Amino acid sequence: MKSLMQTLTRGALAAALIACGVGSALAADLKVGLSVSLSGPNSSLGVPYAKGMQAALAYKPEVNGRKVQLIVLDDGSDPTTAGRNARKLIEEDKVDVLMGTSGVPAAIAMAQVGKEAKTPMIGLTPILLDANENPWVMTVAQPTQLMIDAVVERMKRNNVKTVGYIGFSDAWGDLVYNALMKAAPEAGIKVLSNERYARADASVTGQVLKIVALRPDAVMTGGAGTPGALPFLALQERGFKGGVYGQHGLINPDFVRVVGAAGQNALMPTGPVIVAEQLPDNYPTKKIATEFRAVFQKANNAPTGDAYSAYSFDGWLVFADAASRAMKKAEPGTPEFRVALRDAIFSTKEVVGTHGVYTFKPGSLYGVDERARVIVKLDNGQWKLAP
Repeated sequence: MKSLMQTLTRGALAAALIACGVGSALAADLKVGLSVSLSGPNSSLGVPYAKGMQAALAYKPEVNGRKVQLIVLDDGSDPTTAGRNARKLIEEDKVDVLMGTSGVPAAIAMAQVGKEAKTPMIGLTPILLDANENPWVMTVAQPTQLMIDAVVERMKRNNVKTVGYIGFSDAWGDLVYNALMKAAPEAGIKVLSNERYARADASVTGQVLKIVALRPDAVMTGGAGTPGALPFLALQERGFKGGVYGQHGLINPDFVRVVGAAGQNALMPTGPVIVAEQLPDNYPTKKIATEFRAVFQKANNAPTGDAYSAYSFDGWLVFADAASRAMKKAEPGTPEFRVALRDAIFSTKEVVGTHGVYTFKPGSLYGVDERARVIVKLDNGQWKLAP
């Protein structure tokens, strides 16, 4: 499928511009380049990311009186295409900042291009990179370790002593597994397996049979989006009675639809935006999360029920805050501005988003703390804040 290129301005989705290129914009406009998976196995993540950007642009279409132009490309769930998209956005469309994408491998590919071209990138997913090796990238996603630590704490409360693991055979599966292996021993929990599957696989029966034979107290899953439902379905088919735990890569309506009853009572961490109405009124992110839901509904003519669209919204808030400061030092569209924008992002202090409160510093990919996580339970197709 050809890459879909769309230009979004002031919250309106323009017609796709395949042959004629991006519509003209004033030289002073800020340009944001977003590459996400609008097709392929990661589209259940990518489409919400794109819709979240529409909401963000409707919420804040200008920075210091300068119009923001958003250019969106489809990477087809392919990391190579994501890297190619990043290069096009920088070299042809002259964006000031990159954002994306719908999977860890693709985000790594984009970040490498951003580093080479000295263009800052705000990631929307956890990224497996050394921040000191790439000083141009940061992410609004929660660190995987922060989220898995919360899962392991919950396992310990539930008296889990042994756990089986099954996850993607890629960087995301590695991130979850490595975080589990770091946290579990400290909690007195033994990890019995490390089963993997590809995002495009149609079955995980063989892997689940191996796990069930080990008779673990619980199973930890390291998938995302709709492919992340496969272990839950296979475990139900095999009559597994232990607890099944997930992580923030599964928080979207398509996963809930596909997993059905097999996901009942599954526990997993997420940003607090998912259960905003269930949070106490003094929770730091509750107000902006409520505003996000309202603007998302208006921009997309539908409610939001996923975590991914909110990452886009938060990325936009971080960008807008930093751009307002960077514009005091350089003009958008110049190499000097991209440097100033990068430095401004890394000096972000206490910007309140829907997932957490962001404070970045050089040498660190992440900018959130424990305020960016809660544990939720899937109950009859609805996410409920766990006690």
